[in-house]
Amino acid sequence: MDEISPPKVLFLCVHNSSRSIMAEALVNHYLADNWRAYSAGTDPKEVNSLAIRALRELGIEITGAKSKHLNVFTGQHFDCVITLCDEAKESCPLWSDSTQYEHIGFPDPSTAKGDDLARLKIFREIRDQIKEKIIPKLLELRSNLC
Repeated sequence: MDEISPPKVLFLCVHNSSRSIMAEALVNHYLADNWRAYSAGTDPKEVNSLAIRALRELGIEITGAKSKHLNVFTGQHFDCVITLCDEAKESCPLWSDSTQYEHIGFPDPSTAKGDDLARLKIFREIRDQIKEKIIPKLLELRSNLC
């Protein structure tokens, strides 16, 4: 990390379609001066429209977001890598000795059943859980990096 740019965090999930996308957007929105967030997956799928809607409710627009394979970031340095699902925790490669690793798991909202409103409720719950757990964790890690 240099003096000019904030530290970088990479969120990993299998599909990079819901949890990791929401985590990336939340951090870039709420902690823009403290962190730069990215996300990727081991088997990326299309960004879930309910993740887009759940973020839009907070004034965060990610309409153009794309799911990315973690290979896109090979060779890049991240100050922190956070896995958000157990499968990603087990299958993701280590980055470097200088990278802080964390696992903060959340249920997969894309598996929610019911109509769009019932499923959106689950996305909101996961979005809020991510915000409540990830933001304080990154603020704590940021203070340790300085």
